[in-house]
This record gives sequence, C-alpha cells and structure tokens, in this order.
Amino acid sequence: TMLGALTTLLVFQLLGEVIVQFGGWPIPGPVIGLLLLFFTLVLRGALAESLRDTANGILQHLSLLFVPAGVGVMVHFSRVSGEWLPILAATIVSTALAMGVSALVMQWMIRRRKQGHERSGDGEGGGA
Repeated sequence: TMLGALTTLLVFQLLGEVIVQFGGWPIPGPVIGLLLLFFTLVLRGALAESLRDTANGILQHLSLLFVPAGVGVMVHFSRVSGEWLPILAATIVSTALAMGVSALVMQWMIRRRKQGHERSGDGEGGGA
C-alpha cells in the first residue's frame, strides 16, 4: 500500500538521521537513508510495486519542494549576495562532479550490459 511504502521511505530517512547523529558525520541524514535504501533494494534484487508507485508520485511533485528553498534564498538574500562567489564555486564544482559521476556510472552500466549480452550469446551476429 501507499502508506506502507511511505512509511518505508520515512524509516530509512530516520535510520540515516540516527546514524548521522551517533556517528557525527557531516552528511545529511536523508542521504545516508537513501544509500541504505538503495543497498537494501540491490541486495533484495527487486522493488515493491507500491514503493515504486509512491516514489514516482513523490517525484511528480518534486518541483513543489523547491518553493521553500526559493523562499529561503529570498529571506536571506543579503547573506547570499555577500557570499556569492563561494556559492557559485560550490554550484559549479558540484555540478561538474555530478555530471562526471553520472557519466562514469553510465559507462559502467553500458559495459556491464554488453558483457551480459555477450555471455548469453545475444552479442553475436551484429545488428543492434
């Protein structure tokens, strides 16, 4: 059910928060929770349909989550304008890192898929 899937998402977020609080890590709790959820799903080898549907529903309304961030920028505009250079540098560096990591993951997945096709015999005979 949707309530169960939402509870699962929130439990993993809570686990991430607890780990960060006890470990003193400088990483947001939801990020740790997301990694725990990811590894759990990888080990499980499957994604429950209700979890997929709930996550897709949340993603459809993702733009609403930018409203509080926009309000925060406007409320603290004087501070943001005073620290524009570090903010710009962090934005550029993090964007470049995200693009680079995404490209490496994509290459790894393509190679892995090709190896899987070659092992099963699908890679023979040319053609796409």
